Amino acid sequence: MATKKTKTRGRRAAREPLSVERVVAAAIAIADAHGTAALTMRAVADALGVQAMSLYNHVANKDALLDRMVDAVFARVEVPLDADWRTAMAARARAIHAASREHPWAVGLLESRRSPGATTLMHHDATIGVLRRAGFSAAMVAHALAVLDAYVYGFALQELSLPLGPNEDVPALAAEILASMPADALPHLAWFTAEHVMAPGYSFSDELEYGLELVLDGLARRVEGERSPRAKGARR
Repeated sequence: MATKKTKTRGRRAAREPLSVERVVAAAIAIADAHGTAALTMRAVADALGVQAMSLYNHVANKDALLDRMVDAVFARVEVPLDADWRTAMAARARAIHAASREHPWAVGLLESRRSPGATTLMHHDATIGVLRRAGFSAAMVAHALAVLDAYVYGFALQELSLPLGPNEDVPALAAEILASMPADALPHLAWFTAEHVMAPGYSFSDELEYGLELVLDGLARRVEGERSPRAKGARR
């Protein structure tokens, strides 16, 4: 049941002109707080203090709304066009990671849209352009995108899956697990947990950079191998 405060807020919101931007912002707020399972056109309308039917003047349906939400996230993922490819791809990976932490629902949606929006398409075009200007062949662009996206989205998913409670950090969780662990039966796991995971300042998020460097180093070697005279001769 709506409270007096909720109704007042809804009436105030309803007095503001409805727009695509307001609809998308409300939808993102709902998804951030409760996940996409809670995202319905009625829930968005309630948050905006309007009738659900009025939303259809701005978005065709929930799928179109999800397309717009993905576009809004990609708008925040920077691909530095004036940087070398390694710097640009690293910046992109970090931005996707940051977006996944702010919008956990986005991890499984950013590459899933059958009707991607203009911002989503421009992001991918810019990413391919950076790699192409650096001398990546079409095949190497495909390899680079696949391995970079698999790494950053996989890392984000793993991070989001950690069994952490509110305001709990990994060292605290590790200490709890270690206390219940038969250390004699699991000596290597106990050693690793005590020596590394429980170390002051440890954060799983910091591992992103190490893996990212490994991926970029591997891609750099492969691209350089493609450019070598021997590789060019083998393709003739």
